[in-house]
Amino acid sequence: MSQRKAGLVGSFAKMRQALRILANAPTLALVLMISMADALSAREVQSHGLLFEKWLRDTFFEGYKPKGYTQKWDIPATANKRHGLIPVNPKATKYGTPIGLGDALRQYDIAEPFLLIVGFWQQVTPQEKRWVNVQAVRVEPKVWRTLWGELTRTDLAALEAVIKDKSVTLEQAREKAQQLKAAPRFQSAVIQLNPKIDRSQRRLQCSLRFDAFFDHLAPQADRAVQKTPQIFGVTVPVKFQSALRVLTPER
Repeated sequence: MSQRKAGLVGSFAKMRQALRILANAPTLALVLMISMADALSAREVQSHGLLFEKWLRDTFFEGYKPKGYTQKWDIPATANKRHGLIPVNPKATKYGTPIGLGDALRQYDIAEPFLLIVGFWQQVTPQEKRWVNVQAVRVEPKVWRTLWGELTRTDLAALEAVIKDKSVTLEQAREKAQQLKAAPRFQSAVIQLNPKIDRSQRRLQCSLRFDAFFDHLAPQADRAVQKTPQIFGVTVPVKFQSALRVLTPER
């Protein structure tokens, strides 16, 4: 038998074995199916935000195309020639929920004015999301710093070190992180710190609550649901086709 045929036979044998395991463990199969569906759905939600960002870049920032995911700003100041010549940070989130800001240390290090554009969407049908509020806010470094309360960069670095310490178990890392977060300095921050600790990641992310965004960064803005949200006088496309992020299995 050739090596190729032998490999195929071995692959089929492994597939049959996996199917027998799943047949004898229907609960496990259901969990795997839901997990796979949820992962696909999460990517669809992410693509919804990416479509919004692309629309912003094409409409207001000369069709700027990011060079990579690790660049400092999603849209650099050089591409923002009509709205302040400052870097731009576009975000998309479900209406009423926190705005994910990304890596906490990177956000803490911001020391220049930037334009924060946030699009809020609602799920109007299982296949359709609709933009219901969009805000573009110029954020000054002094105001940004107040959102961190009494926290120092050293505090954040210490929390990140606990999160990334692989000499302890996931449970121990989570417990230590929560203990640090309970300290008064951490509690003084408006920015929310979100340790991500699981088998695939150990990161320190941060976010800003819906009301905190309006209270601290856009106090004069209308936070209600809008029929035709606009940015810079241009109406945002009402809807994109996208699926729910969280799947609820039928009972």
